[in-house]
Amino acid sequence: MKITLNNGVSMPAIGLGVYQTPPETTTDAVATALETGYRHIDTAAAYFNEREVGEGIRRSGVDRSEIFIETKVWISDYGFDETLHAFEKSAGKLGVDTLDLFILHQPLSVEFDRTIAAYNALEQLLADGAVRAIGVSNFMPDHLAALREATTTVPAVNQIEAHPYFTQPEVRKVNMESGILTQAWSPIGGITSYRGDATRSTFNDPDILSIAEAHGKSAAQVMLRWQLQLGHSVIPKSVRPERIAENFDVFDFELTGEQMNALAGLETGERGGPDPDSITLEAFGREIPEA
Repeated sequence: MKITLNNGVSMPAIGLGVYQTPPETTTDAVATALETGYRHIDTAAAYFNEREVGEGIRRSGVDRSEIFIETKVWISDYGFDETLHAFEKSAGKLGVDTLDLFILHQPLSVEFDRTIAAYNALEQLLADGAVRAIGVSNFMPDHLAALREATTTVPAVNQIEAHPYFTQPEVRKVNMESGILTQAWSPIGGITSYRGDATRSTFNDPDILSIAEAHGKSAAQVMLRWQLQLGHSVIPKSVRPERIAENFDVFDFELTGEQMNALAGLETGERGGPDPDSITLEAFGREIPEA
């Protein structure tokens, strides 16, 4: 299943995520995913495993032209020249000449002028053909509005935390109205299993399990199917071959309208990840190594 972005580029709807995947296991996970049928890999400079992602792609034997590679610029590399160099670092580690999707990892709201300069660099890379699409991550409606006022290219993607316990309807609405694809990180609510009250997570939620039983599927598969039927792109992560395969096996069933509404009704309003406005250079700045 593919989704057409607002600039006409086609992107596989499901990608393998490698957040918090140790470098020593990243290569195997990426190669396994590509052998399973995935054609979209999502990484980031701040994950410190881009090099291993590139090795996994090469090890898989799948031709580069068939793989959609997405990565992110970390806030430490915001600024026009800095972000142009961030592209060189990421592309070098991945071992590629072009990136399919290059996005800003956080809005850096307290120094938004640096964010604007970084996005201007993404626009330049897009114009030069170094990247096929550009976007953002963790941008809320006010960040998107400020970006639109200062730049000319509408982001193709806004990657945000989205799962049945935290659906972010306001930012999703703005994304849709602006022609920006909502891409879900933690799409099966993995973050709910180790943040806050770990006794209640999306994986043991009785309502989700009931829907899963009705379809002969797992809770994870139901949540991924829910996201796809909402029109989202999803980035599930796993290093276990059986889970990687399970997360990709979501195209042979369909949720009913009642089931879709039931999943939406599980909203808690509790964000699992950090508030995007709390991400500052002082607290989260980190050096991104050279290629």
